Amino acid sequence: MSDVNKTIQKWHASFRKGTDFDSWGQLVEAIDEYQILARQLQKEVQSTNSSDFTEEQKKTLGKIATCLEMRSASLQCTQSKEDFKLEELKKLETIIQNILTYNKKFPFDVQPVPLRKIFAPGEEENLELEEEEEDAAAGAGSIEAFPPRAPGTLLPRLPSEPGMTLLTLKIEKIGLKDAGQCIDPYMTISVKDLNGIDVNPVQDTPVASRKEDTYIHFSVDVEIQRHVERLPKGAAIFFEFKHYKPKKRFTSTKCFAFMEMDEIKPGPIVIELYKKPTDFKRKKLQLLTKKQLYLHLHQTLHKDS
Repeated sequence: MSDVNKTIQKWHASFRKGTDFDSWGQLVEAIDEYQILARQLQKEVQSTNSSDFTEEQKKTLGKIATCLEMRSASLQCTQSKEDFKLEELKKLETIIQNILTYNKKFPFDVQPVPLRKIFAPGEEENLELEEEEEDAAAGAGSIEAFPPRAPGTLLPRLPSEPGMTLLTLKIEKIGLKDAGQCIDPYMTISVKDLNGIDVNPVQDTPVASRKEDTYIHFSVDVEIQRHVERLPKGAAIFFEFKHYKPKKRFTSTKCFAFMEMDEIKPGPIVIELYKKPTDFKRKKLQLLTKKQLYLHLHQTLHKDS
């Protein structure tokens, strides 16, 4: 069996595993499987040195990745308006199996994930030295045309429920020594359980509003997509600071911060920044800098009595 057929067989097995978990009601395992497979497909789509698949086939793989992410989001947020059903996802099984010969119209009107390099956790570590050299080389004259980035994916506040609390986080600003050099900076916000699994849909802010000295200002509200009382024990809210790397033509995570459940209280909060890769399990944390530079947030709690 050729390498490409082995790869397709592996994708198909992963797809079946995810839909089996989904149909058995093992939602955490299903989400995990869907997200891993989506990331593998996106990696193939964005690979420039692979000739195993035609551009048309890569486009189809990208659309399958989008559907996997949509199903994953539907499982994470029961109130999602964009509900993508398991029965719909199952229609894609034969397309994955026969990707080399599939030539019909894709069954759903979706687009591949925007062309932004996606990394699995820990995959960016090897790029740190290259990025530091690149940052040092980046000057005022190195302006290039950048591919368009997907706009912010911030979601509206959930409907209120008697006796339940909703949290709005205003991301005010982040302090970085090289703030002025960051291109198209934005923040990805996620809520993870102790195992690093998403418990809410992931949200991206729009690109930051302005830069000033060692600060990048966002001044944007993020609505946490679950009532505080329903957040699992040990969960944390993560903030990943991302920016565009023109020479590599991908978006990179520069650092991250997180807030634990006991830190949820009204008013301002300042939290520390950690070195990438983002450690969603919070086991090996390394401070980004000894300087007094932090992520500045403001919390508002809404309780319907």
